[in-house]
Amino acid sequence: MTLSTEYERLSLPLEHAFTISRSTQTTADNVVVRIEDDEGNVGVGGAAPSKHYGETADTVEAVMPDLLDVVESVDDPHALARIEREMKETVNRNPAARCAVSIALHDLVAKRADLPLYRYWGLDPEDTLETSFTIGIDTTEVMREKTAEAVEAGYNTLKVKVGTDRDGEIVGAIRDEAPDATIRVDANQAWSPREAVGKIEVLAEYDVEFVEQPIPAENPDGMRFVRERSALPIAADESCITLEDIPRIAGQADIANLKLMKCGGLREAMRMIHTAKAHGMEVMLGCMIESNASIAAACHLAPLLDYADLDGSLLLSEDEYEGVPMPNGSIGLKTGRPGTGVQKQ
Repeated sequence: MTLSTEYERLSLPLEHAFTISRSTQTTADNVVVRIEDDEGNVGVGGAAPSKHYGETADTVEAVMPDLLDVVESVDDPHALARIEREMKETVNRNPAARCAVSIALHDLVAKRADLPLYRYWGLDPEDTLETSFTIGIDTTEVMREKTAEAVEAGYNTLKVKVGTDRDGEIVGAIRDEAPDATIRVDANQAWSPREAVGKIEVLAEYDVEFVEQPIPAENPDGMRFVRERSALPIAADESCITLEDIPRIAGQADIANLKLMKCGGLREAMRMIHTAKAHGMEVMLGCMIESNASIAAACHLAPLLDYADLDGSLLLSEDEYEGVPMPNGSIGLKTGRPGTGVQKQ
């Protein structure tokens, strides 16, 4: 077998400026990988790097030739464990870059078997979930308008970004606009421990489902303090990056929020899911702002999850790829397409 590889950088415009407690963006730079076998099967994967975790599209492009050299030297897409090991030995950091290759390989091997990825893994497509749709920080009135748009589009689960001096006002306005929606709140590390306990008590009045990463990841004792006093369940995101973090956060949070771009690939994500459940935690799979080149693969993990936050491609105004359908936010795995289901628009 002879594998050929290539990659390209995409600058993807967002539908609206996206603001969280620490940053604002209007475009998302992704890097898309293609791996082709000698029978014409092509696997596609995407990297959506985050500066918060020390990666940019520039760093992804810088290490990608070395990672693809590993793929071509092994020359067997089914040797996933070996390729994963050798990629990490070659590039220990840059998990989003390694993730793009992992996704492309899984897409390719499932296509070679002529199976959707969930079926290749033996998962039940009926056991799927609804993704949340994110409302970024803005003026309260604009956030209310974005909520109305999301509800009109059929999204029943909303994730609201907070970390301002008007968080109660924001969530109250969104609850007023979406009285029947499930609402989750994400502070992106914006609060102190005592501030978090007080704010969560206020937010609980608006029937919020859970609160994500209320305080900085560098304060594990503070996370434990908040969880022990919180009126709502706590999800760990920035505190939960790799497999080794799961045992550490088990006493700090009720929910582990994994992201493929943090952990480095699909095999590692599966290990994290099973480890979190073994520690008595629920599991959510989140995302960056991503093309369907990577979101499609994340969707195939839905049967293993308790919550999904896979709206990265839904926040884009343009995407060169289409993936798993998500009508009204419902992750529709039964597309019949082999692999991850990703294909060029």
